[in-house]
Amino acid sequence: MTKTYHGSCHCGAVRFECDLDLAKGTSKCNCSICAKQRFWKTLVKATSLRLLQGEDHLIDYQFGSRTIHHLFCRTCGTKPFGRAHLDVAFEGDELRGEFYAVNLACLDDLIGQELSELAVRFEDGRNDRWDAAPAETRHL
Repeated sequence: MTKTYHGSCHCGAVRFECDLDLAKGTSKCNCSICAKQRFWKTLVKATSLRLLQGEDHLIDYQFGSRTIHHLFCRTCGTKPFGRAHLDVAFEGDELRGEFYAVNLACLDDLIGQELSELAVRFEDGRNDRWDAAPAETRHL
């Protein structure tokens, strides 16, 4: 079931809302940036996320293939979401085009009980194997 969630960075300069169906799943990746940040995400089409304030506070960081725009608040350093564009289908045809990877930790109205019940898919981003779990997932 799709629900509108509200999110923000730590200092509150960046605020957004997004329509999510968390029953579709969440994921954790072992690539260098996701592993260091313990980034737990859900993916949504660009039309499902609305930036309410703070566009001028977001800074963009890219590395590797420069496919993903990792967006951080310039004041507090929190990464509320990342943005990317795929020309090929991912997760069916649902994520073709522009999409966001929303940081679940930044959703202000996602309560602990709901969070603890979410399904998690692990991705071996370190080896560019987004369709496979890494051998080790304990620390993701």
